[in-house]
Amino acid sequence: MSKYILYIDMNNVLVDFSSAFNKLDKAMSDFYQEKDNIPHIFSLMEPVQGAVEAFHFLSKHFDTYIISTAPWENPTAWADKLEWVKKHLGEDAHKRLILTHHKDLNKGDFLIEDRMDHSGVRRFGGKLIKFDPFVPYPWVSVLDYMKRFI
Repeated sequence: MSKYILYIDMNNVLVDFSSAFNKLDKAMSDFYQEKDNIPHIFSLMEPVQGAVEAFHFLSKHFDTYIISTAPWENPTAWADKLEWVKKHLGEDAHKRLILTHHKDLNKGDFLIEDRMDHSGVRRFGGKLIKFDPFVPYPWVSVLDYMKRFI
């Protein structure tokens, strides 16, 4: 394993946030203006294409952690995110989930993130790697970049 510490964001990097919308009850969806406050919405989400495989590959080569912000007004989000990690990432992610509203407080070499102006991301002390979930196969370019450090 590399000496490098790598953080990977959850929402829209590992987890396809929009994949939960078609699984929501319409009344529930209409009731909540902020969709991330819907109870158990995070348990309905699917992985971003290629994310699970990328996580396992990176975990073999880097000291890898999952980092995410959970909505303050959605207490189920904390548990749902943990269960999502257990279900989709398994043993490679055991005790490697960090839920924080201050990502910059974590020390490391790399942060793979889709939102640069969120939760202290710009103040992160290592290299920020912009993840664009709207381009085809975003994990391919991220993995190509990260392979330089193996």
